[in-house]
Amino acid sequence: MPRTARIKSKTGIYHVMLRGIGKQNIFEDDLDKQKFAALLAEVKQKSQFSLYAYCLMNNHVHLLLKVGKDPLEIIIKRLASNYVYWYNTRYERVGHLFQDRFKSEPVEDDVYLKTVIRYIHYNPVKGGFTKDLNYPYSSFAAYEADAAGGLTDTEEPLNIIGRDEFFAYHKKNCNDVCLDITEPKHHPITEDAAAALIHKYSKTENLAAFSALPPEKQEKAIVKAHEKGASVRQLVRVTGVSKGIIEKWLRTNR
Repeated sequence: MPRTARIKSKTGIYHVMLRGIGKQNIFEDDLDKQKFAALLAEVKQKSQFSLYAYCLMNNHVHLLLKVGKDPLEIIIKRLASNYVYWYNTRYERVGHLFQDRFKSEPVEDDVYLKTVIRYIHYNPVKGGFTKDLNYPYSSFAAYEADAAGGLTDTEEPLNIIGRDEFFAYHKKNCNDVCLDITEPKHHPITEDAAAALIHKYSKTENLAAFSALPPEKQEKAIVKAHEKGASVRQLVRVTGVSKGIIEKWLRTNR
């Protein structure tokens, strides 16, 4: 079946989502996120786009950008390929890391621009990573500090929305859903804690090392992590093991 053509934005502004293949993690630790942010800055300079908002989650990335010199497809291809090279080299792996096709939606008016920015900033809260908006790998801090000239281009959105309205809007409950990407609102434990349990019980330091283990050792670690509060959905993300196999292992060990 042929792919649906990507909808072009009349304003040049897009909300983009990059997700790990099979929903697996694309960031193992803070160093990975810092590297991605550095590459984002490099590609931003080379492709001359404006970055209005971003958020780096464990298994996906949200970007709100306005294209400049290069089209959207070139920007994302350049960013993804550079990061995959880094990730595969660091973890001594080969193959794809991101889903084949990134998701995007055009942002055509000021109201939806405001909605998408807030949605991106609330992703870590909805995902259980933090209780407030002070998440280190999102653009919210740049707006709060009014840090013009950094990775995030805050000036144009604040001119459009108004600084007071921007922060008043962020204080309201966020129930928006953009790009059909939602995170579980509640977990017995956080996703980072689930990953820590997996590495503790499997005696590994990252996903690549865990993936190299024989299935019986993976099974033991997953069962123990689940007993300590990690959900099946979290375990799929932090291990790369399919939902069906995890559920089978859990049933077997009841």
